[in-house]
Amino acid sequence: MADTLRYVSNMRASIRWTGCLVACALIATGAARAVGGSAKANAAEAPAPKTVNPTIKKKPGKANAAEKEAEAFITETVGLLAPVATSANLADWEAATDVTPEHTGQRIGADKALAALDGAKLIIEKTKALLKNERQLDEVTARQLRKLLLGAAESPGTIPEVVGKRVEAEARQSSILDGYTFCLQPTKGGGCARPTTANEIDDVLRKSRDLNERLRVWNASKEIGRALKPGLVELVKLRNQVAREMGYGSYFALQVADYGMTVDEMMSLLDDALRTTQPLFDALHCFAKYDLAERFKRPPPRLIPAHWIANRWAQSWPGLVEAANLDPLFKGATPESIVKSAENFYVSLGFPKLPPSFWERSDLYPVPPGVARKKNAHASAWDIDREKDVRSLMSVEADDQWFGTAHHELGHIYYFLSYARPEVPYLLREGANRAFHEGIGELAKLASQETPYLVKVGVMPADKQPDPTGWLLQSALDSIVFLPFSAGTMSHFERDLYETDLPPSEWQSKWWEYVATFQGVVPPGGREGDLCDACTKTHINDDPAQYYDYALATLIKFQLHDHICNKILKQDVRSCDYSGHKEVGDFLKGILSLGATRDWRAVIKEATGEPISPRAMMAFYAPLMDELAKRNAGRDCGR
Repeated sequence: MADTLRYVSNMRASIRWTGCLVACALIATGAARAVGGSAKANAAEAPAPKTVNPTIKKKPGKANAAEKEAEAFITETVGLLAPVATSANLADWEAATDVTPEHTGQRIGADKALAALDGAKLIIEKTKALLKNERQLDEVTARQLRKLLLGAAESPGTIPEVVGKRVEAEARQSSILDGYTFCLQPTKGGGCARPTTANEIDDVLRKSRDLNERLRVWNASKEIGRALKPGLVELVKLRNQVAREMGYGSYFALQVADYGMTVDEMMSLLDDALRTTQPLFDALHCFAKYDLAERFKRPPPRLIPAHWIANRWAQSWPGLVEAANLDPLFKGATPESIVKSAENFYVSLGFPKLPPSFWERSDLYPVPPGVARKKNAHASAWDIDREKDVRSLMSVEADDQWFGTAHHELGHIYYFLSYARPEVPYLLREGANRAFHEGIGELAKLASQETPYLVKVGVMPADKQPDPTGWLLQSALDSIVFLPFSAGTMSHFERDLYETDLPPSEWQSKWWEYVATFQGVVPPGGREGDLCDACTKTHINDDPAQYYDYALATLIKFQLHDHICNKILKQDVRSCDYSGHKEVGDFLKGILSLGATRDWRAVIKEATGEPISPRAMMAFYAPLMDELAKRNAGRDCGR
């Protein structure tokens, strides 16, 4: 999958602070009284309806006493404390967009204040008491209460010292990550004679044919792990402590619980997806290693050296099919036009234009040269107040990668806006699950790469369309290749990190063991034990124990795309243009406007007619099996 999956919406904060809302209100109101009151069938065999019913269903009839008490508990606390949560998100935004000790300190203060209330005993006791009568509650009400308990488990008030330490440690870790200067020429004393940026590193890895230059920038990209490792060692312990205090086996188990699943169930789902896609991945790996060996004039290796690949983590393998390189098409474009084109895509589906505040408050472009300000280099979408204050943090440049990324990030933004409606309770203004949020962003990115769309919007000349086979091959080198990283390396490593308390001395060797096993990639030379190449991945620090979200998002993306193209537009899935089709927008709005009011498994089944699976993904890439068999004939594909 392309680099957009380095990017994630800032959704963890929403879970972190929903619990605090109730705690604050409980303390403010005495908590004891309740006042007020309101508020796997095959798709071909069982076609799904064109739209998901966005109605939020409530039990018919008059609410009983248990329901009234629960509604009052939720309504009063949310009404009282939502502004406090918004203030905390604003502090986090400032810390990410202008990395200074002052802003980091303000973030620590805001997050500590929230965390002190987040897991208050009163929240836990009251919520558990209400859930004892769950059968008497409306499902939407029960879902809100379960969200509150998950939030409380992030910061249990029974161990305030541990919670406080975790807040401080996470803020320090983010400050290191956001403010780090990559360096191509270190000097004595810790200085840098030749600083560089993440965008520049990625550009070299995409374009350079000089292996020495590639090795230099690849090594430079990994040095940040050395600075991040001590903080992650501390954070793993603190995160596990808070999760285990609330009865979860590990912090990984706590994050998986948001899906209504156990760790074993999640890992089984991931491993099943890997087994299904393994034959195609093996064929792609064989093609790639021979292609790269020819490019760099080296003998074909069994495992691919990491610096040969045009991605710092080998999570996607861009640039192998020259005919599919779209960067030249963006010559003369501006970063501003890239973001506007993404907005126009959604507007053509019937979504509204972005609110003016989005353009006023977002931080969309690289910090100009010579300006001292530092910001997080990781693209993200932010829902500040669960109403209309939505923003994006990016560093957009005029190229193919950012064209797709802009479509992806605005997918999050339109998801935020779609469920910010009175019918969706405040606490359920989230995706159907975290993977759905990523899946919608990736769906838009996939649509933005389809040839008919690129021709329609003027990016691609009608007489210079890419070879369909080459386009499909490069697409697979993004999406199919991404699963071994997301469902394999990242998810298995983080499971070990938290579930087995993997010793820090084994992190480096275990990371590269998984990279070799799942991805067929090896480091260029030995990697010292004091390094932490796993730590260089933003999500391990800032969105921990959640990377399977992206693996599931990949499956969801292809299932939705399959349904849109086959059932709604009656177009070829590999040459499908959503733009201008309001019926596609209606289908997506039916999903997005639900928020988290329904179980995600029911949502995907209702939307596509089948449970989550790799079926649609494998159908999309089916023509490649014969093509790769021809290209790999006579080659040693063993690894």
